[in-house]
Amino acid sequence: MKKKVLIISLFAICCCGISSVIGQTGNLIGKNICAFYPAHYDAKPNLPSFALLKEPKTIGEVPKNWSLKPHFYSKNGKTIAALPIAKGTSLYGTGENTGSLIRNGKTITLWNTDNYKYQMDSGKRLYQSHPWVLGVDRDGTAFGVIADNSWKQQVELSDSIRFISDGPAFRVLVIQRNSPQEVIKELANLTGKMEMPPLWALGYQQSRYSYVPDTRIKEIADTLRMKSLPCDVIWMDINYMERFKIFTFDKINMPDPQAVNNYLHQKEFKSVWMIDPGVKVEKDYFVYESGSVGNHWVQNAEHKEFNGTVWPGKCAFPDFTRPETRSWWSALYKDFMATGIDGVWNDMNEPSVFDGPGVSMPENNWHRGGGDLQADVHLRYHNVYGMLMVKASRDGILKVNLDKRPFILSRSGFLGSSRYAATWTGDNCGTVEHMKMSVPLSLNLGLSGQPFSGPDMGGYALNTTSDLFGQWIAMGAFFPFMRGHAEKGTNNKEPWAFGTEIENVSRTALNRRYRLLPYFYTLFYEASKTGMPVMRPVFFADPKDVTLRNEEQTFLVGDNLLIIPKWAVNPSLPKGSWRTLSITGENSTIDKYQADVKVKGGAIIPMGKIIQNTTQYSLDSLTLIVSLDKNGKATGTLYEDAGDGFQYLKGEFLISGFTAKLGGSVVKVEITVKEGALKQGKRKYKVIVVTDNGSIESDWIQKNSISIKMP
Repeated sequence: MKKKVLIISLFAICCCGISSVIGQTGNLIGKNICAFYPAHYDAKPNLPSFALLKEPKTIGEVPKNWSLKPHFYSKNGKTIAALPIAKGTSLYGTGENTGSLIRNGKTITLWNTDNYKYQMDSGKRLYQSHPWVLGVDRDGTAFGVIADNSWKQQVELSDSIRFISDGPAFRVLVIQRNSPQEVIKELANLTGKMEMPPLWALGYQQSRYSYVPDTRIKEIADTLRMKSLPCDVIWMDINYMERFKIFTFDKINMPDPQAVNNYLHQKEFKSVWMIDPGVKVEKDYFVYESGSVGNHWVQNAEHKEFNGTVWPGKCAFPDFTRPETRSWWSALYKDFMATGIDGVWNDMNEPSVFDGPGVSMPENNWHRGGGDLQADVHLRYHNVYGMLMVKASRDGILKVNLDKRPFILSRSGFLGSSRYAATWTGDNCGTVEHMKMSVPLSLNLGLSGQPFSGPDMGGYALNTTSDLFGQWIAMGAFFPFMRGHAEKGTNNKEPWAFGTEIENVSRTALNRRYRLLPYFYTLFYEASKTGMPVMRPVFFADPKDVTLRNEEQTFLVGDNLLIIPKWAVNPSLPKGSWRTLSITGENSTIDKYQADVKVKGGAIIPMGKIIQNTTQYSLDSLTLIVSLDKNGKATGTLYEDAGDGFQYLKGEFLISGFTAKLGGSVVKVEITVKEGALKQGKRKYKVIVVTDNGSIESDWIQKNSISIKMP
């Protein structure tokens, strides 16, 4: 009873729904970054921040000319922060949500939800919560707003930005910058940046719920190689487990997981295996027994072990707010990873509870905390449950594989989760609507600090037609995360499952992806250093051009490649020079499926060879695509390292710069080393100058200065 009284006392509850103004104070915490606090702000139920890397320090007072100030008040038992916006402001972000790229007029619920087919609440709440809004003003200047709390809340975007929380009054951080790109970089400085993933995680990945028995896994791997369909990863869903018990292997379907992993490695594949948070309540099951001995479970309102139903049946759930529980969970990965597993898939971590309210835990469940985390109700910790889980998973995997970069995919997430895991957009459907929706979904995740995301390509639920799969894989080749996945009971969705035509479409799309890996890997390095998304909205090409603000069919990869899916209708495209690029000899202008890829004038794009997987990745032969700007110049960058491990953090990397300049009728391309201690081996270059009237190619040349005579 005392705990309930304490929780209620934290709310400024108003009678009859009449608003009560709370007031505010503010501090300058960085260059053009202010933190605003409601009067009588209580840090205990809000801190430490899960979104921020560290607690900000006050460096001054709010500037007198600062216009973006939130108003704090309470209404109907909710605590609210409202920030008025100027007419014509375009709003983005809010993390993972269905609907349009631009968020004006939307209401989003921040309550991580297992939302199969995006059906619940019309998709207004999905698997992740990002209390963050990016605003772009008419003149292209921009601002960002963080509601720094983890409690259940809504975001209403109309004539103002309103965060409406079920928790106590919270602080708001406001960033002001000259462009949306600068705001995104500052968001990353505050919330953290992703670390470099292993190179193999950028390749194509093949999954299904589920590939069993083990002979089926080998068959999938063999078919991919036999058909020369480039692929790096095979995924194992829950059917590999013994009765869905995590950290176990089914004795019939998966009698020797190490042999399976060895087979995949011999075929130059990596493997990713699923681990959920729900632990089957069963005597003599080592995970449940050790968890019970350590008192590691989330409790119900009566402070007893909470049990709920998930795939194994009756389950207990680790209380990741406890340091002891996180350490216990991390240690479970030792024997698991010893079987040769390369990556881990943390699913169902909203957390999903089939027989719970809203398919999750009761809001009054109890987390005991520890360290710097307070004991409190699930209402406070629900949205960060998955984030705490993947951090513990990452810590455990790092302890086992000291010399390998961990790869974790998580369905649940929160603002700042990219520090620990990549994500995918959950249980979508094999429909045209969901294919098209996947573009703004991943774009807004990128605009919310998560550069590494993508959909279940081809659609997870429902049967997928051959035409839809062809369109989806041709577009999906340019997403940061590229995985084909399908639910059991649906038709087979491997690239060859739809007949020869779509198999050939898939092969071309995958070859395009793999040839562009040097460019993609360089963009991932940029994301790790600055927080810039890999996949970017078209309005990034010119934030002042308001005609681009609503464009959500097409997208940019980095700054220099424009992707136009074949299904796009009358897209708004950036002005300037954008020239169509053939990556593998395809002619997308007459192709039914392959997206048009256009390279920006002034850019140089590094491309590698056609390979079947990243173990074959080599930069000994590099093709430079040169597209000159109106001044006859172009530049580009290439980042390279070992592709795995952490030596790059000690300087074992290389950043090369490319410049091109037209002089008379000759284009001269220069290659220089800009940074890094990695030794470059012998390298041949081919230069292709793309013009409005075609392209001109050089021979292969092994030197760092190349001249091409133009016709």
